[in-house]
Amino acid sequence: MSGMNESYKELLVKKERDIKQTLLRVICIIPTALVGFLTLITGNIILFIVTVALGVLDYFVFQWTDVEYEYLYLDKEVTIDKIMAKTRRKRACVIDVQKIEILAPVTSHQLDSYRNREVKTLDYSAGRDLPEQKLYAAYYEGNQKYQLNLTEDFAKTIRGIIPRKVFTE
Repeated sequence: MSGMNESYKELLVKKERDIKQTLLRVICIIPTALVGFLTLITGNIILFIVTVALGVLDYFVFQWTDVEYEYLYLDKEVTIDKIMAKTRRKRACVIDVQKIEILAPVTSHQLDSYRNREVKTLDYSAGRDLPEQKLYAAYYEGNQKYQLNLTEDFAKTIRGIIPRKVFTE
């Protein structure tokens, strides 16, 4: 059964909130709290309705600013799901490993000849290196680039399929 294990990997990557997303959260909470406080003091039904509406808006903003990606490697494919607020899951993309031209850490010199290419960049990463996950770029089918955070183990699994196209340094 160990043969089966080698071809199945999963990895969870937490997207970091940038300063804009953090500010958006704060900007949303303040009016909700103020209107809620006024509602408590005055007992005004219109203020109560406004508080509820702002609370619903806050809920969606918090969902939108809490993102994780789950990578699933199986049968020469990497499936990426986007998970919002640990509750809603949506398929983001499926990458056919054999169509990857090169996979390497974004800082790697192996990518130098690719850097000036006009490509559509799809970012399914944390946005930077994490303690156990390096930020990688995968150039794909000539016109796309994926940004991914991979563990050494995950990268080695892909290297097992396309050894001359995967670099870990």
